[in-house]
Amino acid sequence: MKHGRALTITITLLITVLFAVSAGCTGPVQQPSASPAVTAPAADGSSLVFTDQEFAFELRRTIGASYAGEADIGECLATASRIQEGDFESWYTEWNRTADAFRAAGDGSLAAGHRVSAMEAYYRAATYYRTAEFFLHGNPADPRIVETWSKSRDAFRDAIALDVVPYEIVAIPYENTTLPGYFYTVDDSGISRPLLIVQTGFDGCQEELHPYAMEGIRRGYNVLTFEGPGQGEVIRVQHIPFRADWENVIAPVVDYAAGRPDVDEDRIALWGISLGGYLAPRGAAYEPRITALVADGGTYDVGQNLLQNLQEGGGAPANLTEDDLQEWLQTDPAEFNDAILGAMAHDTGTRWLNENGMFVFSAASPAEFWAKWMEFSLAGIAEEIRCPTLVCAGAADHFDPDGVQAQALYDHLTCERDLMVFSDDYGAGSHCQLGAFAQSFAAKFDWLDDRMGMSG
Repeated sequence: MKHGRALTITITLLITVLFAVSAGCTGPVQQPSASPAVTAPAADGSSLVFTDQEFAFELRRTIGASYAGEADIGECLATASRIQEGDFESWYTEWNRTADAFRAAGDGSLAAGHRVSAMEAYYRAATYYRTAEFFLHGNPADPRIVETWSKSRDAFRDAIALDVVPYEIVAIPYENTTLPGYFYTVDDSGISRPLLIVQTGFDGCQEELHPYAMEGIRRGYNVLTFEGPGQGEVIRVQHIPFRADWENVIAPVVDYAAGRPDVDEDRIALWGISLGGYLAPRGAAYEPRITALVADGGTYDVGQNLLQNLQEGGGAPANLTEDDLQEWLQTDPAEFNDAILGAMAHDTGTRWLNENGMFVFSAASPAEFWAKWMEFSLAGIAEEIRCPTLVCAGAADHFDPDGVQAQALYDHLTCERDLMVFSDDYGAGSHCQLGAFAQSFAAKFDWLDDRMGMSG
C-alpha cells in the first residue's frame, strides 16, 4: 500500500468532520415545515448550557425523553449546570448523582404505596443512569460501565412492571446465544396485530426505544425492541461486537416474531434509528418478510465518507479506492493512530466517537475500528430492498452534514421510496429528530401507518 504517508497529511484537520453514527426514497416527502433540501445547521437549543457540541447534543437527547415522561427539563438543566464542560468524569458524576436521587425517590414512593409516582421516578432514573454511562467507554474494563448500565436497566424494568402496557422480557435465539428484547402488546388479548420492530444504532440501548414503542402501541401495533451485536447488553455483558452483515441478525429476529401467534406475519415493519439507518436497510435487503422500512436517518457507505473527506482535503490521491484505504488501515498504521489520538485530546466529539467505536467493535486502536467500520456499506445492496422505504434526515444533523448519506441511500433505492427532511424551524433538524419527538412521531408514523394499512 503506497498511499499511507500521503493519507496522514490532513488527518488532523479532517478528523473532526468525519461523520459519526448516522446519515439517511419517488420525490421528497415533507413533514410540517420540512425543508425541500438539507440546509445549513441552526443553533442547538441545548447550547444554552454547553458550547461543546457533543455535550450539547447529549443534553438535548436526554431532555428529549421528557416527551414520554422519562426525564424532566428542570432536573436535566440543574444537572447540566453542575457539569464541567468537556469533562467526561464530571458528566458521569453529576448524572449518576441525579439518577441515584430519583431511584431513591421511586423506592420511597413505592414503599409508601404510591405506585404511579414510583413508576415515574424509576423511568427518569433509568434515563439519567443511561446518560451517566454514555462517555465511560474509553476504558472498556471500567467496572462502572456494566454497573451503571445495570442500574439503568433495573430502574427501567421496575418502571414497566408498574406500568399498564402489557409486555414481555424476551430472549431471541441467535447463533449460539440469545439477543435481549422487549415485546409490547396493545392489550393482553393475544389477537394477531401488525408488528413494529424498532432497533437502535451505534451507541444506544433498547430501553431508550420505549417512547417509540409506546407511540406504536397507541397506533395499534404490537412492538418488539431488541439489541444486537455491539449494542446494549450484547456488547457489555456478552462481549459480542458489531458486525456489518446485519442480515444475519435481522433474520432470527423476524423468525422469532413471525412465530408468535400475536403477530400478523404479513405486516412486519422495521425501524432503524441512528446507525440503525444502515443496519435496518441491510437486514431488509435480505429479508422479504419486512413489509415497510424506516431508515432514521439513512446511512449508505461509511468508507465513502472517510475517503471523500481525505481526498477533498488533499490528504489522499484522487485514484485511491475504498479498498486501498481499508487495506492501509488494517495494517494499524501508527501515523493514523497518533493523529487520531492527538485530535481526541482536543475535541470531545472525536474522542467520544473513537472511544465508543473501539468499545463496540472490540477494536484495539482507532485504525482497527475504522477498518472494521468501513465494512458498513450498502453499495450493491440497497437496490435489493423491495419493501416501501422511508429515509429520514435532519437539516441540522451534525452527524450527516448536508444529508450526504441520506441522499445517497435514497438515490440507490429501487423500491417505493420517500425522503423526509426535517427542518430546524421548530427544533426538529437534529440527529434523528431527538428533542422533537412530537414532530418526528407525527410525520414518521403517519407515513408508516399509510403503508401498513393502519390509517384511521
